[in-house]
Amino acid sequence: MTRAHRGTWRLTTALRLSIVVHVCCVVFLILYPSGWPVALGAVLINHVILTGAVFWPRGRLLGPNMTHLPEAAIRRHEVALTFDDGPDPEITPRVLDLLDQHGAKASFFCIAEKVAAFPELAREIVSRGHSIENHSYNHPYTFAMLGWSGLRRDISKAQDAIRMTTGMSPVFFRAPMGFRSPFLTPVIGYLGLKYVSWTRRSFDVFEQDPENILRRLTRGLAAGDILLLHDGRSHQPHGASTVVLAALPPLLEHLRSRGLKSVTLPAAMKHD
Repeated sequence: MTRAHRGTWRLTTALRLSIVVHVCCVVFLILYPSGWPVALGAVLINHVILTGAVFWPRGRLLGPNMTHLPEAAIRRHEVALTFDDGPDPEITPRVLDLLDQHGAKASFFCIAEKVAAFPELAREIVSRGHSIENHSYNHPYTFAMLGWSGLRRDISKAQDAIRMTTGMSPVFFRAPMGFRSPFLTPVIGYLGLKYVSWTRRSFDVFEQDPENILRRLTRGLAAGDILLLHDGRSHQPHGASTVVLAALPPLLEHLRSRGLKSVTLPAAMKHD
């Protein structure tokens, strides 16, 4: 087993502009001390914009964000089913069986702490032809508030735990709840990971009606879409909702009827 590729630290455009704003405000205050309300206003506006970007899961202000599969995958009529917050010993095996019954592959954005807790289940996900991706080590609700060192420590720990358990290093990362720290892009770039959000999300953590879930995922569904479901809940190892098990069969049948094929994210990135 080899360590994941380490890249270089690269600040995003948003961070560079933020640094410029802060430096300019300091210089402005040195030259014009009485102008502090203007400088304070500029800094506040800067932070409001960054905060808004944190809570915009599909946005790109904080860096690259994969919301659709590449053109090659679209030409192959592929979509990506992704499952967050597992593995769960009650739900994940049943999800795997349903995927097998329909010849579908998926990517599981796993909480690494659960991977370590249920290593055989994690290895089964991989052995059945699916991919395991990085969804942080223990899904902290304060993830988006972490700085460089905290992000690097958490994501690296998750990467190592998944690699040591399954023998494979994740290629993609998705932030807990989709909320990104302004420092996340430089960190995952350094760790050799690509950021992925989604095209459509099921809200199956809150929704208990499988018809509503199916409607959200299939309305306007097209090749290249990335669909978000859950096979677990972040801090409840045995608390995953079973609604995904009711919604998944008709969803897979819908994909088949539309001539769409569900593949893993790494498979979708392959060129024709």
